[in-house]
Amino acid sequence: MPDIQNAANEPEFPQQSQLEEMVHDIIAQAQQLGADGVEAGVSIDTGLSVTVRLGEPETLEYNRDRGLGLTVYFDHRKGSASTADFEPASIRATVQAACDIARYTSVDPCAGLADEARMATVIPDLDLYHPWQLGVDQAIELARDCEATARAVDARIVNSEGGTLSSYAGMRVSANSHGFLGGYRTSRHTLSCSVVGRQGDEMQRDHWYATARDYHDLETPIEVGRMAGERTVRRLGTRRLNTRQAPVIFAADVARGLFGSFISAVKGSSLYRKSSFLVDHLGKQVFPDFMHIHEQPLLKKALGSAPYDSEGVATLARDLVLDGVLQGYVLDSYSACRLGMETTANAGGVRNLIVDPGDKDLPGLLRAMDTGLLVTEVIGFGVNILTGDYSRGVAGFWVENGEIRYPVDEITVAGNLRDMFMGIAEIGNDMDLRGNVRSGSVLIEQMTVAGA
Repeated sequence: MPDIQNAANEPEFPQQSQLEEMVHDIIAQAQQLGADGVEAGVSIDTGLSVTVRLGEPETLEYNRDRGLGLTVYFDHRKGSASTADFEPASIRATVQAACDIARYTSVDPCAGLADEARMATVIPDLDLYHPWQLGVDQAIELARDCEATARAVDARIVNSEGGTLSSYAGMRVSANSHGFLGGYRTSRHTLSCSVVGRQGDEMQRDHWYATARDYHDLETPIEVGRMAGERTVRRLGTRRLNTRQAPVIFAADVARGLFGSFISAVKGSSLYRKSSFLVDHLGKQVFPDFMHIHEQPLLKKALGSAPYDSEGVATLARDLVLDGVLQGYVLDSYSACRLGMETTANAGGVRNLIVDPGDKDLPGLLRAMDTGLLVTEVIGFGVNILTGDYSRGVAGFWVENGEIRYPVDEITVAGNLRDMFMGIAEIGNDMDLRGNVRSGSVLIEQMTVAGA
């Protein structure tokens, strides 16, 4: 992306020491009221978002938000409260409210702070903060260029949902009564475009987007717009499919949803409630033996990176699946306690889940599949984590002899996650890095494809 600067300044945040003093005061106030455990956090966020539609600015939003939250424990009784008002009187009232709530809640032996020995003591610099000194005029121009490129791809593109540029920066400081104290700044920038195509009576919509911590790492407006336009045009001329059994490839940008379902199934809250099809599967084969799935929370500049979880526990790289065997669950301190285990530093979720790729790009996977369905969009919610049953509306392309033949929509793919995971034949090397789950396209040997 071009290095565009103007009168807009870098986001103004208070000194981190000021926020550290604030959370220390909050903890002290709660302890004075009798709390035996306290955790507090303060956040300040600022952002700019511009949408241009049909060449004209449609929306312009600027936000500056702040918040303060705390959780207190009185002999395993928990109370939480939050406020956006940083005035001393409001903070005192918020602390009092959390303590009052705790006195009325039931005792839960697992309610409390995470293990003191697991607290982060060193906060590494993960290079997560790259503010964009971007003014409104420049933001509008970049969004306009993106949309104009998409609309110019083909005469069949007849409408637009707009080009959008958003830029965000934030600062967070957290602390607890174990002595943990951490804080860091983050940024995130996104450029997206969505357009509508028409062929006869048929209309189709598609989009593309780029997102990164550092705006220099974004695709250009021309690249994003061209991709949005091309994706829309190639969906025109859709056909229906009759019901059949067929191999299915989930394109990289939708494949991460499959692994999101896997994470839901190994999440502590699902496990201790016995509401997952992967209960008691630790040490068992759940994927083919070539699969390696791991968490890398300390990658520099990555969208999911964090030096500690939301309880202050130091994050670390670890394997979730090695040689297809489940190596670990996704636990915060509460769910770990309920399961008689230790936290895996996943309060707040996984961070940079990586599915190791194979040696084929998407065209290579298509040739390996030969005949089947390429899924490029999933619609609706049809995943039952308790049973593993999977049924989603999808759109994509029918493939024959390793080549895309025509677009398809109004179809459903169905199976069971247990069989789908074990039925993964290959992972593509076309890794999508735009989220917290990094995966290439996924080829599954067989699923039910239901059409009209």
